[in-house]
Amino acid sequence: MTDLILIRHGITTWNEARRIQGRTDVPLSDAGVEQVRRWRPPDNLRTIDWYVSPLSRTAETARLLDLPVRASVEALVEMEWGEWTGRRIADLRAELGEELRVNEARGLDFMPPGGESPRMVRARLAAWLADLGKRDEPVGAVTHKGVIRAALSLATGWDLTTDFDEKLVRDAFHVFRIDAGALAIRRLNVPL
Repeated sequence: MTDLILIRHGITTWNEARRIQGRTDVPLSDAGVEQVRRWRPPDNLRTIDWYVSPLSRTAETARLLDLPVRASVEALVEMEWGEWTGRRIADLRAELGEELRVNEARGLDFMPPGGESPRMVRARLAAWLADLGKRDEPVGAVTHKGVIRAALSLATGWDLTTDFDEKLVRDAFHVFRIDAGALAIRRLNVPL
């Protein structure tokens, strides 16, 4: 049994423009660097192993927080958005209308053309968590919104067809418990 601490990376210019980043390697914006510099994680979080996704915005966030990164892990990379990478959801809704609404209503099976579904993100995260569950000390990861949503789905059975009960705050970390391969929420939205 171990605790898993998840932090979402700081903001990028694509976040600011409300563009879908997916796996595009967009670094933190100047505002994102300033945002992360204001965060104050508890000292005990600097003594655990940290992992990041292969995208630079997560490694940069970890570096600015002075977190000891053990490795980059593919399971922590953001969802692949395929043909919709770089687009805005509002523009896609205006362009695709009912077609997008039906796709979004599929929840875990929502899939952009040439992309991956949240269910696929959840599966790769679950495989990584199975290995982590063998540890008995906490571990942390700087990752992406799609991966944190996958963790919430694994912990609660949330199928993504509705909004989650609690809105995730960007300037916060989230604590989960891994026990015998199962994930449970301990605390969400702990201020940084």
